[in-house]
Amino acid sequence: MGGPSAEREVSLSSGQACTAALRGEGFEVIEVDAGPDLCSVLAELKPDAVLNCLHGRWGEDGCVQGLLEWIGIPYSHSGVLSSALALDKQRSKAAFAAAGLPTVPSILIPSAEVRSRHVMPPPYVVKPNNEGSSVGIYLVHEDSNGPPQLAADMPEEVMVEAFAPGRELTTTVLGDRALTVTDILTDGWYDYDAKYKPGGSRHVVPADVPPQIFDLCMDYALRAHRALGCRGVSRTDFRWDESKGADGLILLETNTQPGMTATSLTPEQAQACGMSFGQLCAWMVEDASCDR
Repeated sequence: MGGPSAEREVSLSSGQACTAALRGEGFEVIEVDAGPDLCSVLAELKPDAVLNCLHGRWGEDGCVQGLLEWIGIPYSHSGVLSSALALDKQRSKAAFAAAGLPTVPSILIPSAEVRSRHVMPPPYVVKPNNEGSSVGIYLVHEDSNGPPQLAADMPEEVMVEAFAPGRELTTTVLGDRALTVTDILTDGWYDYDAKYKPGGSRHVVPADVPPQIFDLCMDYALRAHRALGCRGVSRTDFRWDESKGADGLILLETNTQPGMTATSLTPEQAQACGMSFGQLCAWMVEDASCDR
């Protein structure tokens, strides 16, 4: 858990929650804050399995997965290729499109150009191509006076994506089955604070949407999981424009390391399907393997 990414604090929260849950299930758990000495730490500990609670770069993009493959320690979640593919938003969208899944148009473009002009007609969204948890997202409204003033620490190249209006829906895949659909209600943009601060959003589980939309979310999430070659747990996020019916359902992205905090969506969906948080964590540990 932890690690050096922009999502370090969320990862620490996920790790602490999973540690408590696994101890409650009878597991012996050692918490490891991932740093430059991670390889030697793991070689000394010789764990039976690693529950990967890292989020963002290095922990979710295939790097730590490659390390664990190299030293032969079974681990949870997706493998090297699928982790790298899922965190690269543009390449994962290409995989979704090839699988016939609906996405919105997007481009990769230098940040300097985005700061200087509207690179597509507003409304649009600007985001890093390889971060999660709504880190570094800018929503440019239709009536915006000018291009977004991106922070200095934004990557040199960013994704610019057409804004998909509508309700925020999400579906978790566990192994080979989709669990359920959550409708995420917020007062504004579903940003970092809405995701992780208590009261930042309300979750309706199962989502109160037409059966066709519910079934499509379940189908699309499972197809996205398979298109990327995911293993273990993943969570796929959608936008649904009610005015367009089934044509208004858009796949945004798939997370191979969904949050496991007190406010997180995946544990909530598992609970709705009769699986406690402890049972979910135990399932992930028992599912761990190499060559994922």
